[in-house]
Amino acid sequence: MATLDHKIDFAVIFSVHNANPNGDPLNGNRPRQNYDGYGEVSDVCIKRKIRNRLQDLGETIFVQSDDRANDGFKSLNDRAESVPELKKIKNDKKGNADSFALLASENWYDVRAFGQVFAFKGDSLSVGVRGPVSIHPAISLQPINISSIQITKSVNSVTSDKKGSDTMGMKHRVDFGVYKFVGSINTQLAEKTGFTNEDAEKLKEAFISLFENDASSARPEGSLEVHKVYWWEHNSKLGQYSSAKVHRSLQVKMAEDAKSFDEVTIQLNELDGLDVHEFEGK
Repeated sequence: MATLDHKIDFAVIFSVHNANPNGDPLNGNRPRQNYDGYGEVSDVCIKRKIRNRLQDLGETIFVQSDDRANDGFKSLNDRAESVPELKKIKNDKKGNADSFALLASENWYDVRAFGQVFAFKGDSLSVGVRGPVSIHPAISLQPINISSIQITKSVNSVTSDKKGSDTMGMKHRVDFGVYKFVGSINTQLAEKTGFTNEDAEKLKEAFISLFENDASSARPEGSLEVHKVYWWEHNSKLGQYSSAKVHRSLQVKMAEDAKSFDEVTIQLNELDGLDVHEFEGK
């Protein structure tokens, strides 16, 4: 498979309806907001969803959620040592870091794409891998309205509890919001990790179906929906335009009181000589 030979930029537009796309654990798990009231979904959260989606699509993933682990390993250390060549290099304090990074990238898609810090307890080799795929946090187009409801657990956790079974809690959700995130794929870093053109296509497919198999009590089925994916393919490794200029060429606006995606307007100002592809979300 050929290493990625041209720069790629991308943008994803999605909506949230009566759901919590990314709770803030330092704020009672309320949906994340910046100081201006705009909703945020962290890049870490987005990468988690991409990893989950790629795992569903059959890719090997290094940083797996415990509830999605499909290889029997309970820690990153165990997963790294499951590859004999990696274990040998890792346990040698003077091991070749470049060889370790290349082998790890070959074995796991997310290392190849996002990079990874391999730092474990004990006297072992520490390696940092820089990945070619960079993703910005998703920001809502307008400040979001957050609704909070009180919930009750009406059963004791253990038989010995002598107090009443009712336990109060809170649940928060975004009434309606449209978010956008952007990112790019760097060819120089792709050469170092072996990120291929086929890998880029798989990432695009993950964006298009990002929220499939992602339901929870905070995110019911259908409450998060990808509407548009924009995919710019440059004709060179460095690209004809900066990523900032490419991302600015996509203007997405909505009224303050919008209640559906039908009230969102999208304007794409095509840049001379730069191919852009538009895809509908699944």
